[in-house]
Amino acid sequence: MSGGEQKPERYYVGVDVGTGSVRAALVDQSGVLLAFADQPIKKWEPQFNHHEQSSEDIWAACCVVTKKVVQGIDLNQIRGLGFDATCSLVVLDKQFHPLPVNQEGDSHRNVIMWLDHRAVSQVNRINETKHSVLQYVGGVMSVEMQAPKLLWLKENLRETCWDKATGVTARSLCSLVCKWTYSAEKGWDDSFWKMIGLEDFVADNYSKIGNQVLPPGASLGNGLTPEAARDLGLLPGIAVAASLIDAHAGGLGVIGADVRGHGLVCEGQPVTSRLAVICGTSSCHMGISKDPIFVPGVWGPYFSAMVPGFWLNEGGQSVTGKLIDHMVQGHAAFPELQVKATARCQSIYAYLNSHLDLIKKAQPVGFLTVDLHVWPDFHGNRSPLADLTLKGMVTGLKLSQDLDDLAILYLATVQAIALGTRFIIEAMEAAGHSISTLFLCGGLSKNPLFVQMHADITGMPVVLSQEVESVLVGAAILGACASGDFASVQTTWGQILA
Repeated sequence: MSGGEQKPERYYVGVDVGTGSVRAALVDQSGVLLAFADQPIKKWEPQFNHHEQSSEDIWAACCVVTKKVVQGIDLNQIRGLGFDATCSLVVLDKQFHPLPVNQEGDSHRNVIMWLDHRAVSQVNRINETKHSVLQYVGGVMSVEMQAPKLLWLKENLRETCWDKATGVTARSLCSLVCKWTYSAEKGWDDSFWKMIGLEDFVADNYSKIGNQVLPPGASLGNGLTPEAARDLGLLPGIAVAASLIDAHAGGLGVIGADVRGHGLVCEGQPVTSRLAVICGTSSCHMGISKDPIFVPGVWGPYFSAMVPGFWLNEGGQSVTGKLIDHMVQGHAAFPELQVKATARCQSIYAYLNSHLDLIKKAQPVGFLTVDLHVWPDFHGNRSPLADLTLKGMVTGLKLSQDLDDLAILYLATVQAIALGTRFIIEAMEAAGHSISTLFLCGGLSKNPLFVQMHADITGMPVVLSQEVESVLVGAAILGACASGDFASVQTTWGQILA
């Protein structure tokens, strides 16, 4: 670097723990992603609707990817480390050793994944209480939240898991508010936990969960411990930030973007006119407001859970990327698709998109599905119907099973997901939100057909970030805040996202 008066470059590491992989990025102080790495993580499905992972496997993957992205960098220039993750339930004992969340007693599998639906009976009983905390989750608690999973562990694995489990000292405000019924303004509601049979938490002053609550981006302890630094390939003492849920990191990474000069409707409008749609295995729809807005069937309002000082409403679709994979891979023509896509050195979805262009002829591609329709709730409906018992449906099937049929079924599935987004937007607007623009990020936002169908079906412009890995930028923003280089999340919007 030339110029003696220039300050040394400052870097931040963002780590994203997703459903199927851990990813990391090295980001500079302008928000430019300089290095990227990913590592798959294991998943187990010992029985239907039981989905499990291993925290040891996840940590090992975090170490692999972090070491990769900092190769060749002066470690003294890395100022902060931020994490985001799916809001799965990790269970540890007092020595932080893993505990089994399964009947087999396999303690290596100590994570109940976010998409696990084993606690149906428990969530039904929780919703029957009609407790006042439920108004902050759209009126109906989801089986994907933590309270029903915790109750399942107490009722089914009391000796091997529940009685031995403990919490960590510091917890992120984001996850506690969004998945654990904590209120940023009032704290815990003791009466809720007593009513549903988890009075244990109240008795020990919530130490089983963790009773120090920190806002996203707050600096934790004295920074990275020597042991963790050695595992990650970083220096001890680097600032470590209180985390965000992965979708919320994506929302943070895009919703404050500078859009000046692009002629967009949202230019000059408040940030509350934007809806961040984070689309991967599932999709999350993040809208913020200055005042609380209660939307039936949509989670929230959550205060300061994503952006400090703003209320958050979170709509969602339990399976989107996973549903597209399911529909495509289960079709009789899938082997033919694999062969042809490989021959062209394309992904199967790039090939399907080009095949749709070929068969649509002169008509708009959307008209290919005039007789074929998909109802996408194969894993229940998260928003706005909030009904986990709903099932998926396809109408208009024919006896033919060729590649054209597969391409059209794929299109109909993408359209169904986009219609689900429109359904969520309509519910949010009916309750008081005013949304003019969609900001998409996540794996599915890299698919041009997925993006176009969302624009066509919602009738709204779609903004894609110049940096496609917005979730990782969001995680790095947390590290930047923890380092003290930026005063707040909003400050980073003006400098990192500009």
